[in-house]
Amino acid sequence: MGVQAQTITLKVAHFLPPSAPGHTKFIVPWCEKIKAESNGELECQIYPAMQLGGTPVQLFNQARDGVADIVWTLPGYTAGRFPITEVFELPFITTTHEPSSMALWDFVNENAINEYRGVKLIGTWVNGANQLHMRDKAINSLADLSGLKVRAPSRLGNRVLSSLGATPVGMPVPQMAESLSRGVIDGALVPWEVLPATKAHELTKYHTDTALGQTMTTATMVYVMNEKRYKALPEHLQKVIDDNSGRDVSAWISAQYREADAGGKAAAEERGNQVILLSEEETEKWKQATAVVIEEWVKELGSKGKKGGQQLVDEARALVNKYTGETAN
Repeated sequence: MGVQAQTITLKVAHFLPPSAPGHTKFIVPWCEKIKAESNGELECQIYPAMQLGGTPVQLFNQARDGVADIVWTLPGYTAGRFPITEVFELPFITTTHEPSSMALWDFVNENAINEYRGVKLIGTWVNGANQLHMRDKAINSLADLSGLKVRAPSRLGNRVLSSLGATPVGMPVPQMAESLSRGVIDGALVPWEVLPATKAHELTKYHTDTALGQTMTTATMVYVMNEKRYKALPEHLQKVIDDNSGRDVSAWISAQYREADAGGKAAAEERGNQVILLSEEETEKWKQATAVVIEEWVKELGSKGKKGGQQLVDEARALVNKYTGETAN
């Protein structure tokens, strides 16, 4: 009679409630998959909503330091720590979910892997275009944004909003709903999928998006595992993790966000909220207004990487265009 292998439980932590699409559509199915493929030798204990303690900003360190075995987090939560990964958050660099996420995987592994010392990358993706979701004011043009206080997702999100004439207010997603309800902010820069889990579609009336296929900005996201924990696994279990990591897995994760974006938009429309799609001509004005954000980033990056900032921007755009073209065929 064979000896039953001992089950290894991996602690998986993230910052949103268990109702969030990232939890239900991506982390739970991923955990079920590694359990099935390891014949029950691997399983997850999921800790949503920062149940292991700390704040969203500390999640990456929790994975690196072994407080959690695996985390889902945003590099943009820790300003200046992931300067090369950040290129994908620059304005009008990305297109749609899957191609942009596949491009991010290639780009990070080629140019930014040193930013992830102490962890193993399982997936890298963008959460889709961020729209403006406003409490009381419809945004039809640049002039409409002037002076409004808008929640920003990251350092570059702050700069994008400033270049558009708004007053950025940096805060993680969990603080956004209360800030909207109290009028601390006039709106938020987030993707559609965030609205239902935070009830932000009930706290806003107007939603503005740029012309189709042109992304004002997005947030990069990563799913990472403590490197020592991974290396301590038997080889056949390392292979299970490897088989559920990489470019294709990143694309699959982002596809869950694409579906969730559609659900979030539908929830806003069902409430009778107004969805405004900017014309290509107006979107071009926003592009020109935010070009300064890219110029500043290129200058700042300087010699932080082996390549210059403009070369990294060009590489990111080329990868996004490559995968966008392939997935469109």
